[in-house]
Amino acid sequence: MSGSSTRHGLLYAAGLVAMLSVAAPGEAAPAHAGAPARTASPRDSSKASPARASERVPFTAGDAAEARPDGLKGQLRIAADDTKAFQSLIDGASAAADPWLVLSGGGENGAFAAGLLNGWSKAGDRPDFGIITGVSTGAMIAPFAFLGSSADATLARAYTEISAADVFEFGGTNEALTDTWPLKRRIDRMVTGKLLADIAAEHAKGRRLLVATTAVDSERPVLWDMGAIASEGSPKALDLFRSIILASSAVPGVFPPVMIDVVGTDGKRFQEMHADGGTTAPFYLAPEAAILGKAKVRLPTRTVYLVVNNTVTPDFQMATRTTLSVLGRAMSAAIKAQTRAALALTERFAERNGLDLEVAEIDNRFTRTSSAPFDQDYMKALFAHGESLGRDGTAFSRGTPAASIPTGSTGERVGSAESPTSLARR
Repeated sequence: MSGSSTRHGLLYAAGLVAMLSVAAPGEAAPAHAGAPARTASPRDSSKASPARASERVPFTAGDAAEARPDGLKGQLRIAADDTKAFQSLIDGASAAADPWLVLSGGGENGAFAAGLLNGWSKAGDRPDFGIITGVSTGAMIAPFAFLGSSADATLARAYTEISAADVFEFGGTNEALTDTWPLKRRIDRMVTGKLLADIAAEHAKGRRLLVATTAVDSERPVLWDMGAIASEGSPKALDLFRSIILASSAVPGVFPPVMIDVVGTDGKRFQEMHADGGTTAPFYLAPEAAILGKAKVRLPTRTVYLVVNNTVTPDFQMATRTTLSVLGRAMSAAIKAQTRAALALTERFAERNGLDLEVAEIDNRFTRTSSAPFDQDYMKALFAHGESLGRDGTAFSRGTPAASIPTGSTGERVGSAESPTSLARR
């Protein structure tokens, strides 16, 4: 997940490749390099045995469709592929005509967006976004982006002062190859009652903070209205807010899914399983049917800023004849192709709806490499790069950047996209 290439190894390939997305350039270290050592973790020693913990109360698709988070009221979420529900949600946001910010997944590459936002604040022309959406690492950035420049310092620390040991631990559960108790603990420290109160205040102004997860049982994306959750102002609301942030980054099979307690209309209580929002899409702007042109939605805004915390251009790196190396390269190619396709479809959607789509991504202007996940030096360099682009107004290009589009040539890439420039400077 970096600027150009892919890491080898199970962690880089199968796991962090979805949450961390596309990996770093250069020859990768072994799968264990840079990862936290196995240590005693502060897990609840009284939790149920693995067999009992894996048991779930049976429920149906109908139960799931009617369920709501246990102990909370109000419309806190919608099916993210439901165009009518999405339109109703947006129509209820009085600030939705203001610019939107869409934040993609990308794991440690979230340092790019964190730096960009910090630099944009320094430039003095950062908008007050009416709608912010986040997926995976974008979900972690989104609450602080929602609060504006006052949260810039917190965002900077979150992406320049962490290591792999702050995110995961190898070996852990029936559900995954690693345990993310360190990340959960970190989220618990950052997402406080005061943070929720501040988000609720912005929500009351008609702004919306939206985070996507994937409901594993239904195979559908879920869009959570985080401001509505914050407005509940209860301990259960705080727990749910934290769980959603963790769930949006839970790479299936590698990071444990997050279980969310819900209750049906008949009073039946059960648990939903939620995982990485990036499983269904690398970023979220509108329901899939609308993006594909099969249904209509009306976005009140004219300007959408999309930050792709990844590089999406193919790059050459010779694979070794091992399962992990082949898997790493193949998954990197798949994720890059998925993101390019999503960008192309989103550009067509923007054209049909008269939107000014501004796209920022980690392009060939950043050449730093990393040989391990959550390499602090790498993240600091990427943060500084994003900060420089944000400050100088050179982060965004209108539509899909030309450098993102493969041409079939191994030489210089060409395209028709505009040169990176700030919308404010046109």
